[in-house]
Amino acid sequence: MSTPGNSTFKVGLVQMRSGLDPHANLAAALALIEEARSAGADYVQTPEMTNILALKREQLFAAIVDEEQDPTLAALREVARKTSTFVHIGSLAIKVSPDKAANRSFLIDRKGEIAARYDKIHMFDVDLAGGESYRESANYRPGDLAVVGDLPWGRLGLTVCYDLRFPALYRALAEAGASFLAIPAAFTKQTGEAHWHVLQRARAIENSCFVFAAAQGGRHENGRETFGHSLIIDPWGRVLAEGGTEPGVIMAEIDPAEVAAARAKVPSLRHGRRFELVEPMAEPTYLHAVREPT
Repeated sequence: MSTPGNSTFKVGLVQMRSGLDPHANLAAALALIEEARSAGADYVQTPEMTNILALKREQLFAAIVDEEQDPTLAALREVARKTSTFVHIGSLAIKVSPDKAANRSFLIDRKGEIAARYDKIHMFDVDLAGGESYRESANYRPGDLAVVGDLPWGRLGLTVCYDLRFPALYRALAEAGASFLAIPAAFTKQTGEAHWHVLQRARAIENSCFVFAAAQGGRHENGRETFGHSLIIDPWGRVLAEGGTEPGVIMAEIDPAEVAAARAKVPSLRHGRRFELVEPMAEPTYLHAVREPT
């Protein structure tokens, strides 16, 4: 298990607007990763659905392949190796069976090896205002394992998008030693405007962790509109860097010592206690006053 080191490092988050063509999306990702690298990033993260953002089942399965054949994964592993950079692919749509995909995140080390992979646990099955509706579980198989990966500066907890709404997952990652929480996303514009900032800051504050959240942003080729606003947040809940709605890169210098400092001030990770929930009684019990006859 890694522990937070003393040296600082630079994080670069890549904000994208992925379309229906994985090759075009890869070209866009490569250009933005190079921009982050040129600015000195030691760790670069791309958003959820880096390789394709498709709502229609036929478009999705006509384009995706299994992990061994995926060109985006292969290309970004090579980038990590050639530049000696940690490249975190927020997620790719990976074919895992004839009728199901995985929403899979990959942490790639400086040698181009896959240091950790994580399949998104929580499926985005929601009905929003204005008829906006999603059923991620129709095309994707949910994961069932929480995952941490080691960086030279500390441990990273891997999550994806809708996972953000399930705080127990982040507490488990923090209790497993995570100093940094990765939350790459393709948040809808509607939910992003209402909840994105407050939930991201909450996950940072309640676990005394840095949050790295690369996002999709803008109106996509398939008509979907995502919120953007990629975020880097410190363990005290302060926003260190934020994107807009256009593709681009945001950067921040990260000091891992701030994790220990925040946890020393408010040691809630040590104060957490296990408890049992008491169910309400099936039938209420009443006490009646009885008067003796005179």
